[in-house]
Amino acid sequence: MKALVVYDSQFGNTRWIAQAAGDALAGAAEVQVVPVAEAAPLPEALDLLVVGGPTQGHGASPGMKALLDSIGRGSLEGVPAAAFDTRFRMPRWLSGSAAGVIARRLRTAGARLVASPESFFVARAKEGPLLPGELERAGAWARAILEAVPASGRRSVPARAAP
Repeated sequence: MKALVVYDSQFGNTRWIAQAAGDALAGAAEVQVVPVAEAAPLPEALDLLVVGGPTQGHGASPGMKALLDSIGRGSLEGVPAAAFDTRFRMPRWLSGSAAGVIARRLRTAGARLVASPESFFVARAKEGPLLPGELERAGAWARAILEAVPASGRRSVPARAAP
């Protein structure tokens, strides 16, 4: 299975979440974790696409919007996908959500969302940091995504030989 995790990050928090998700997926997939500036064009052969970025101005960052604009309608037909963001812990209607924007755009491109858009939280300071437990929660979220991807798309992890 080939998985791609694409992220945008201003202060590093979203990069940490993307890496934690990628690490969790690595046991069952060949995973690439790439910044949004290096993601376009998306590879044609994808078994899972995970996209995330910081919530800025109640939505996605300019870099993420540019990537999403480059994805043609229907070009991700049937590709399992998931969206996430980083934001302050407050009601979504107050902060907005990049994950919601990303998820809608992935669906428009034909992707099949295998998880609800997820938010990971940062402290209410200019540069974060992530709240305690968010990296572990990102790993658990990614493992749950794997459970929603058809088994035919996942490669099995070979058992280690006894010494």
